Amino acid sequence: MPPPTDSTRPRSSSETVRRVLAAAVFLPFFYYLVHDLGPIAFLSLAVIAGMLAVGEFYRLHLGQAPWPGWCWLGVAATGLLIGSAQWPTIITDRAVLLGILAIALCLPLLSGKSLRDSLTDGMVLLMGVLYIGLTLSYLVLVRGLSDGALLIFFVFLVTWAGDTGAYVAGKSMGRHALAPVISPKKTYEGLAGGLVLACVMALLARAWFLPTFSVIDCLALGAILTVTGLIGDLAESAMKRSAGFKDSGALIPGHGGMLDRLDSLLFTGPAFYYYVTIVNNG
Repeated sequence: MPPPTDSTRPRSSSETVRRVLAAAVFLPFFYYLVHDLGPIAFLSLAVIAGMLAVGEFYRLHLGQAPWPGWCWLGVAATGLLIGSAQWPTIITDRAVLLGILAIALCLPLLSGKSLRDSLTDGMVLLMGVLYIGLTLSYLVLVRGLSDGALLIFFVFLVTWAGDTGAYVAGKSMGRHALAPVISPKKTYEGLAGGLVLACVMALLARAWFLPTFSVIDCLALGAILTVTGLIGDLAESAMKRSAGFKDSGALIPGHGGMLDRLDSLLFTGPAFYYYVTIVNNG
């Protein structure tokens, strides 16, 4: 029997301990930053996290080779795009996207590579900004809503509950593969466990700090955030598998890189924002 590959190797007990310790350090800091320090502090966290994550995204596509200059432009554009959600009159998202699109299309004239390679670089540059900068900006928009701090806690808690429920149920009861080509460990049983725990967490959050949500809202959001979080997880898994990486980075002990921590939130953030602003506000 061949040894386990990076994508199938089980996590060791020491890695689990590192994950728990990292979470124990981060969670109080996250609560203080979101609850007590205001929207600018959360924006700063989102910008830093987004810039780190897009750097890891480019690493997945470029490997360990020295970065070309356009990667730094993508990192800067990601920060500006996230910032545009907080200050739309100062930094316009269309201007950022138009600028990065122009750079992506001009790379064949500037890079000295073949036309095919330079166009591929341009699409990777643009995709990184859209995939991380555009989606992460929705969490900044959520923080800017009425009761934004509570809404941020809700989307984070329910997203994490969906991920945890899927992991536990899939590990203990998983039999039927959900996406065997992309992520062999994802199962339908895991998805069911994620749905259940996410809905339970949503109801607990309603009873704890967000009574403005109805029971129907909680059940709907539990299902929506679980499914969109799974899509985000599978999207990143597909990129890592194609590039031959186990994790997007090693920034967070036991958790991998920043992109590994954000993959679900990149999709649950927009879904939650549109639910709250369109459906819940009627």
